[in-house]
Amino acid sequence: MTTTTQLLSRFATFALALLLAACAAPGSSSDSMVIRQGVIEQISPTQIRSSQHTGVGAVLGGLTGVGLGSLIGGGTGRDVAMVVGAIGGTMAGAEVARRYDQPLAGHEIFVRTTSGVLVEVTQPATPGLRVGQRVYIEGKGDAARVIPQAQ
Repeated sequence: MTTTTQLLSRFATFALALLLAACAAPGSSSDSMVIRQGVIEQISPTQIRSSQHTGVGAVLGGLTGVGLGSLIGGGTGRDVAMVVGAIGGTMAGAEVARRYDQPLAGHEIFVRTTSGVLVEVTQPATPGLRVGQRVYIEGKGDAARVIPQAQ
């Protein structure tokens, strides 16, 4: 194998590992569901960053560029085309992912639990929630959501 081919092979392996890591689900399946009760004290509008990752776009673009570059020419010319394709594809993929990474409308909801603790949950805008309403807080951390109680 030539040095360039070895470099491209290592790059492709690293890119694939990065892609698989980006797709992995956070947290473990052993997390138990936490449910608390409370009353909404305040609701403020906010913007929530999208969960899109420009890294995934860059990796997919780079891999596509390597694949297209491998179809061009032969020998050293093919190696050069693969490197140029990887660089160009990475830049193009990151730009496409960045353009589609739009924030979502959301709410910062402050809930006073029955134990007296004030909890803040940021979630996508949920119609029907209002100050003074009795609610459940389901989950914990970034996965917490405010759900209205049935009256």
